[in-house]
Amino acid sequence: MNSSFNVIALQKKTYSTPGQNMDAVLEMLDSYSGLGPDFMMLPEIFTCPYDNSCFPVHAQEDGGEVYRFLSGLARDKRMYVIGGSVPELDDGKIYNTSYIFDRTGELIGKHRKIHLFDIDVKGGQYFKESDVLSPGKDITVFDTEYGKMGVCICFDIRFPETFMQMRKAGVEMVFIPAAFNMTTGPAHWETLFRSRALDQQIYVLGCSPARDENASYVAYGHSILTDPWGSVVCGLGAGEGILAAQIDLERVKSVREQIPLKR
Repeated sequence: MNSSFNVIALQKKTYSTPGQNMDAVLEMLDSYSGLGPDFMMLPEIFTCPYDNSCFPVHAQEDGGEVYRFLSGLARDKRMYVIGGSVPELDDGKIYNTSYIFDRTGELIGKHRKIHLFDIDVKGGQYFKESDVLSPGKDITVFDTEYGKMGVCICFDIRFPETFMQMRKAGVEMVFIPAAFNMTTGPAHWETLFRSRALDQQIYVLGCSPARDENASYVAYGHSILTDPWGSVVCGLGAGEGILAAQIDLERVKSVREQIPLKR
């Protein structure tokens, strides 16, 4: 089994409509001149502003315009696509959902955010996703030629049990579309990514929207890759950019042999 592959994460601005955001994704991919990616990830709620008022307006069912766009990207570029997340409409409920497509454009996973972002920080951020969104119930693991991978969304990272379950299912890397804000981002972003990588001895890749000071919800940015040793491999700043890295899962094997936490 090949252990080495290339990943990219598109830290993009978020525009008002799905069409604008899909065009922005294509423009960013056209500007990318690095090694051909095996995996591409987009930010949390990449199709519309991260705002409760926008989720019902732009929610789409499986098979909708955004779903077809992501499937087509995966097929045309021959890469796995972790489609950030989108408001998904299903049986009258709205979920914060990440679609995962393989190199042929086939859906191989769908993660619905389990832990909804309901916080009220004194003097800082207030948000209550549960006013509009419904929670998912299941961890999400998918198979690739490199091994098993996991996906969770943003606030899920604060719950180690979720990662323990993915580790038990055999994952060696977790992809996380996320949109931390200017209260929680500077305080907790890097710490959480390093912690989850360290305690489960996995790679963790996080993709954030770029920061927009004029948005109703100001994202922190700083897309990040952490490794099984708990180190930051690479990361971005606040603005738009593409995080690109080569992963070698032999690093997972090596760290687990040196510090056999699960033995």
